[in-house]
Amino acid sequence: MEKTKKILSCWPFHLTILVVVMACEAVNTISIPVGTGSIMFLPMLFAMVIGLLLFLAKPVKFIKQKESILSNKFVVIGIGIFLAKVAVTSGTQLPQVLAAGPALILQEFGNLGTIVLALPFALLLGFKREAVGMTHSICREPNVGYIASKYGLDSAEGRGVMTVYIVGTLVGTIFMGVMASTLAATGILHPYSLAMACGVGSGSMMAASSASLVAAFPEMAEQITAYAGTSNVLSNADGIVMTVFIGLPMCNFLYRKLEPVLGRKKKA
Repeated sequence: MEKTKKILSCWPFHLTILVVVMACEAVNTISIPVGTGSIMFLPMLFAMVIGLLLFLAKPVKFIKQKESILSNKFVVIGIGIFLAKVAVTSGTQLPQVLAAGPALILQEFGNLGTIVLALPFALLLGFKREAVGMTHSICREPNVGYIASKYGLDSAEGRGVMTVYIVGTLVGTIFMGVMASTLAATGILHPYSLAMACGVGSGSMMAASSASLVAAFPEMAEQITAYAGTSNVLSNADGIVMTVFIGLPMCNFLYRKLEPVLGRKKKA
């Protein structure tokens, strides 16, 4: 009962969030053509920026630290619903996934590169347990949900995963679009390989990068879209499995080994 009263007492906060979400959904996705590709700005990006501005704005008294702590619990609930949707979607796509062959499945191990490449840099920059949240995966919605359920979003690991999630939301689409265009121009990798790499588990990033590839190889448009879409489904379907059984345990193991060597001398 006390928790219910606490939630209801913040009704201006909840009403403001509802208005912000409705306004951002009304604006919908904005696509800006850039070179051979395009940059896509999703409603979620607008909502995050507006929410941050409201939190930082001094005249706004009803969106402060108290409301921020309260909203953490609602984030977990929202991500739980999203994970249920991912599970249903993945199940309906199972025949397509099986027909894709081992290449698409094996390429999922590439997501573990975030641990090998990024963890040492994070430790050199002075991060402690935040580095585990930042580098255990590509930090999209399923990964945020798992870290939230295991450590909590108010933990060091939770702050780490949310930092990368927000940064990825802000600049990930731009980065993926430009990277796809650049790699396509080199001619080093086959377009199908690049298409599979587009499916990182984020719809906006996949759309931006695959659109750049389609513009570079219009004669392969259907194949590129199919490979990118299937890879994205796989990243959502087995990406969380990779995180639970391989990614996070491996990241924790390397953290214990590397932190005494690379970490700065301060308390974790």
